[in-house]
Amino acid sequence: MFEKSNENSLSATHPSSIQEIAGRLSEEQQRLRQVEATTAPKERTLFVLGSKCVGKSVAINKFFDRDEQTTRPTLALEYSYGRRMGSGRSAQVLNVWELGSLDNAEQLLEVPMRTHGLQQLAAFIMIDLSQPQRVWADLECAYRGLRDTAQRLLQLATPQLREQLQRRALERVKHVPQDQLNSLELLPFPVVIVGGKYDIFMDLEPALKKHICRCLRSMAHLIGGALLFYSHKLPKLAKVLRDTISHLGFGSPTNPFRGHVTDYNEALSIWFGTDSWTQIGTGEAGGSCFSVERIGATLSVEVPQLLLEKQKQQLPQDPAKDAGFRESLIDEMRAQKDRELATIMRDAALRGKFESVHG
Repeated sequence: MFEKSNENSLSATHPSSIQEIAGRLSEEQQRLRQVEATTAPKERTLFVLGSKCVGKSVAINKFFDRDEQTTRPTLALEYSYGRRMGSGRSAQVLNVWELGSLDNAEQLLEVPMRTHGLQQLAAFIMIDLSQPQRVWADLECAYRGLRDTAQRLLQLATPQLREQLQRRALERVKHVPQDQLNSLELLPFPVVIVGGKYDIFMDLEPALKKHICRCLRSMAHLIGGALLFYSHKLPKLAKVLRDTISHLGFGSPTNPFRGHVTDYNEALSIWFGTDSWTQIGTGEAGGSCFSVERIGATLSVEVPQLLLEKQKQQLPQDPAKDAGFRESLIDEMRAQKDRELATIMRDAALRGKFESVHG
């Protein structure tokens, strides 16, 4: 089966000199750099959405080193971008989209995801911790918007792309116990849930903080995301968010989170796939009853939740009676038409009664 060695074969397997080994290593490193330059993504996209006035624009401006004293409210969907020279001396482009409001944003949600695709997309869901009664409405709306839009786009994608995105999602949660994977509802791209205004949240009642933290941890774990608390007034937390944006946008640093923090009395910092149902304390590991609905219902019992603006603060039942849209001439004409309509309806009702009696 094996042939005998001779002098030629022995000389062929003789250890190489240090100079030759160093030369081969240098060639290999050069080859890897060339491969990286041709295969590394040249363009990535970040989608920032969540609560109103939570600091989305401030975080983006800080990342791009824009020193804006007064940040104007984001009305709809805003776009910005940054460039950085990669290791292969080729420019890397980072597209950043910011959604101003979650109300009636179904069509706006598609713009970043359809424009740039799902392959190099990452999302930041920023939630206002200073309004505990609004946490679930904003979180659920942002999640469902991302999920539903992604599902529509995946239906149009090739089987190869769907398989690739699924493989990446599983890679992000590779540290999750195998028996818990079936209980997760993974999104096809990285999602970081950012609890904003932590400087206010840190002074709330411990019981309230415990319930909010458990909800956010449960949601992050369910979708295979990461969780980070943030305040632009606390430099340490602001730096971690900045590094996280850099990591998902440009690929560095390797892991921007400085530590693994799960204590609700501190600023949470939980990387992808490093939490579990057992650690969160939501019940038995691997149970099939974990869901978005259950997480929301649990929080609503412990911390009463408000609905979204579009659900709670809709227009008056009769928009014509809205004080913000008063026009004397139009209002008089509308009042006259209302009186005419009331007369017609009254006459029709009387005629119906008369016909029913003599029918």
